[in-house]
Amino acid sequence: TFSKGGGQFICGKAVDNTNDQASIAGTIAAAKHVREVAALYGVPVVLHTDHCQKAWLPWIDGLLAASEEHYKLHGEPLFSSHMLDLSEEPLEENIAICKEYMEKFAKVDILLEFELGVTGGEEDGVDNSDVDSSRLYTQPEEVWYAYEQLSQVPNAAFTCAASFGNVHGVYAPGNVDLQPVILHNSQKYIAEKLGDGDDKPMKFVFHGGSGSSVEDIQYAIEAGVVKMNIDTDTQWAYWDGVRAYEAKYHDYLQGQIGNPEGADKPNKKYYDPRMMLRAGEEAMAARLCQAAEDLKCVNVLN
Repeated sequence: TFSKGGGQFICGKAVDNTNDQASIAGTIAAAKHVREVAALYGVPVVLHTDHCQKAWLPWIDGLLAASEEHYKLHGEPLFSSHMLDLSEEPLEENIAICKEYMEKFAKVDILLEFELGVTGGEEDGVDNSDVDSSRLYTQPEEVWYAYEQLSQVPNAAFTCAASFGNVHGVYAPGNVDLQPVILHNSQKYIAEKLGDGDDKPMKFVFHGGSGSSVEDIQYAIEAGVVKMNIDTDTQWAYWDGVRAYEAKYHDYLQGQIGNPEGADKPNKKYYDPRMMLRAGEEAMAARLCQAAEDLKCVNVLN
């Protein structure tokens, strides 16, 4: 998953980001890197972009142009899916814009993720820490309206990040009131409207999953959640790997020469940045394996 800020970081923070050019270039470069090396791992790849508010839509436009070109050459888009977070706009405007993009995405087999309600906390420069708590809980009628509108687009594929008390970040117990029953109620409402026997017509996304209990996670899965975001937990896991590496080799990281093995012993192999970065990667990989267990998605791909 790439964010707009992440794309700019990959390009280089010194690059002028007028018209989101650095964010676009960095995100595309990263996506092409993943596509290039994925074949060596023998695993399927889903390339997704996270929260894009209304003012950031030119970023998505640039990425869509890259996917359209990639589609012409390879029969698939460069990016698998994009998340449009227009939850700050009125519901009708939110879905109208999403529908416009869904029409474009559907032509090149890109999935749309959209947000209803607001995810609290702060992420990638967007701060919803002080948002009215009522906006943290989406109503079934809003989910149905979005489903009905987006389903009118031929070849439409979409997921809904409906808010049920979600908050970015990790907080002390009692500070976050998750209500995944909202997702169950929304599925029931839509199923009754459709009357076609499908009891989970909407595919949901669980935003702000970091720090959530396994019980809440699996109850949400039962309501049709197919994706969960755990950015904060993976950030901590990566840092914790780096922290543990420094603690383990502390006495080898205080100078280029000299360590417990001798005053003239070199330390290059310890302070090589790749060593601590690999430690971070390994710790984050372990956290992702834990998430796969929690999400019941171990050994589900051929």
